[in-house]
Amino acid sequence: MYVKPQILTLQAYKPGKPSEVVMREYGLDKVVKLASNENPFGCSPKVFEELRNVVSKFAIYPDGATEEISGKLAKFLNIEPNQLIFGSGADEIIQLISRSLLTKDHNIVQASQTFSQYSHHAVIEGSEVRSVPLVNGVHDLDGMLNAVDKNTKIVWICNPNNPTGTYVNTRLLSAFLEKVPSSTFVVVDEAYFEYVSASDYPDTISLMNKYENLIVLRTFSKAYGLASFRIGYGIANSKLIQELNIARLPFNTSMVAQVAAIASLEDQVFIKNCVAQNKKGMEQYTSFFDAYGIEYYPSQANFIFVPVSNSQEIFTELESKGYIIRAFPTGIRITIGTAAENEGLILQLKSVLKNNTAINNG
Repeated sequence: MYVKPQILTLQAYKPGKPSEVVMREYGLDKVVKLASNENPFGCSPKVFEELRNVVSKFAIYPDGATEEISGKLAKFLNIEPNQLIFGSGADEIIQLISRSLLTKDHNIVQASQTFSQYSHHAVIEGSEVRSVPLVNGVHDLDGMLNAVDKNTKIVWICNPNNPTGTYVNTRLLSAFLEKVPSSTFVVVDEAYFEYVSASDYPDTISLMNKYENLIVLRTFSKAYGLASFRIGYGIANSKLIQELNIARLPFNTSMVAQVAAIASLEDQVFIKNCVAQNKKGMEQYTSFFDAYGIEYYPSQANFIFVPVSNSQEIFTELESKGYIIRAFPTGIRITIGTAAENEGLILQLKSVLKNNTAINNG
């Protein structure tokens, strides 16, 4: 054995088969990937314009202190630059927080099910993982609060939750923060923040003025369409950010990622259009599910979750027809694509229903 014993209890993250592999396996000419919650409309054209201006700088290290992007993003969010930390996607911030805060004497509290990396890194650090089942796809904050004790170092709240797309509202989150010990950090992962339209969704940044144990995560991978650049960020009180930076790798976000993020941030018209298209796409699915009496969780993200008992069967059937979704033990998650992609998948789902091979709610 070469690694910590607990690492061998885990599995490496499996992102799913590339489209090219699926095409070869099934002899397909085209595959539509609706599995990873990527933006089907790509990124802002401004990104390409700005990247052309830095091709002569590829041999130079990036801005390790992320001064320019910190300044621009802080202004956009109306916070101070020293409240920001950047990473290779929000995933690296999750790793940084876990590495910096957790020991074998600690535990974390999370939902079940939610984003896998919260528990993954807790296990690596030797911490206990306490998972509280979702209620109708939503975080059970009362149950999570009951799981918190003096050794709880982090509570993870994915909002909107991945994979269910559901959200915790302002009233519930504020009540939770009031009761959680100040020694316990509450990390609210808002990877899909830009897609949210609910009027009672929490303004977590303003809540930081009252709760110093609150950390917020966001990313440029989803609505901003920069998944391949790998850049996300955390927001917290400046003292905590200063300490987390000690554990951050030097130059952990590339120059091209920083340039792309700044350019995309400055094109909010593009983001608004993507969000509007996502809403229309979501309505394509909800209209279909409603018409066929198929259960689903109302989503505030760019994906929709259908609780089913035969998720792998549905996944395989759709994959063979050129549509890649994501299967979970309790259901399937479908990324909202373009109007044509959505319509194509819906037609295949109708075929699946007609053949009586899948979509068995319960």
